[in-house]
Amino acid sequence: MTPAHQKNFHTSNPEEATAINREIPEFAAAQISDEDKYFANHKPPSYLPEIKEELDKFIKYHLENTGKRIALVTSGGTTVPLENNTVRFIDNFSAGTRGATSAEYFLENGYAVIFLHREFSLLPYSRHYSHSTNCFLDYMTEVNGKIEIDPKYSEQMLHVYRKYHEAQDSNSLLLIPYTTVNQYLYTLKLISEELKPCTNKALFYLAAAVSDFFIPQSRMPQHKIQSSAATDGELVIRLAQVPKFLSRLVENWSSGAMIISFKLETDSSILIKKAKSALERYHHQLVIGNLLQTRKKEVVFVDLEHDDHWVRLTDEEVANGKEIESEMIPAVITLHNEWIKKSLA
Repeated sequence: MTPAHQKNFHTSNPEEATAINREIPEFAAAQISDEDKYFANHKPPSYLPEIKEELDKFIKYHLENTGKRIALVTSGGTTVPLENNTVRFIDNFSAGTRGATSAEYFLENGYAVIFLHREFSLLPYSRHYSHSTNCFLDYMTEVNGKIEIDPKYSEQMLHVYRKYHEAQDSNSLLLIPYTTVNQYLYTLKLISEELKPCTNKALFYLAAAVSDFFIPQSRMPQHKIQSSAATDGELVIRLAQVPKFLSRLVENWSSGAMIISFKLETDSSILIKKAKSALERYHHQLVIGNLLQTRKKEVVFVDLEHDDHWVRLTDEEVANGKEIESEMIPAVITLHNEWIKKSLA
């Protein structure tokens, strides 16, 4: 579901393979966090100039015409290709539910949204009719040989339809896809730099599940890994750590924007400690922590200026279809208001 005025970008199709430069030195362990070295040794996606063109138009429109705040919402999970001509890859657990849902509530609250999403993951508005739990065909019925919307769903569908077209007609939603971690990092850097003129009116809501490890191009085979490559029935793959780009985003790529990251854990005893550690290390404004087991009913806001704040839904609210993002986003916007006021002081 790409708005009619936007170009379609496809990131899941492998780009034409080129010979790998085996002369590129592999990262020394102490140099893995060097972001500049990463970009020097990894090619940008070929479609990046087209993305820049779309971003320029979108951001210029809102700076000159609407004055809306702009939220960059990242969503879904990155892949790590195992071959240059990719057949196999390592994937991340993420359907994009948090990001797609949050984007809708940002739009509902008057923000324009740049939605950087994993291709084929959930999208704002169409998410209501995606995946097997909400098959689109279940909402249809046949009447006198013609397909119509089943009357019991028509009110709900009309509401979503109107919200979608409101976002589209106001040019408030820009969809930008990625698939691999390399595509994500290059595109995030580009968007961040393009948003600099928005200063404190820009908000980074980094909900994507970004791979922690990858295979540098200098170590990646050109073609599909063959079963004969296994030794004693085992295939050993050596991964490098993805550089931590959040500090670069805070210090260089963005300018005055409020930056929010997410921390997903499975152990409740370390969640807040890990969130505070991230704030101290990267110096951004907010970490939203959540546990894998309870992420749809409770999250915790952690920053260095306020007490930890839990946002929770009751079991009854969850059963009645209330989304926790309906409480999260207004709370985020309150903090964004404070950030803007503070930066103007």
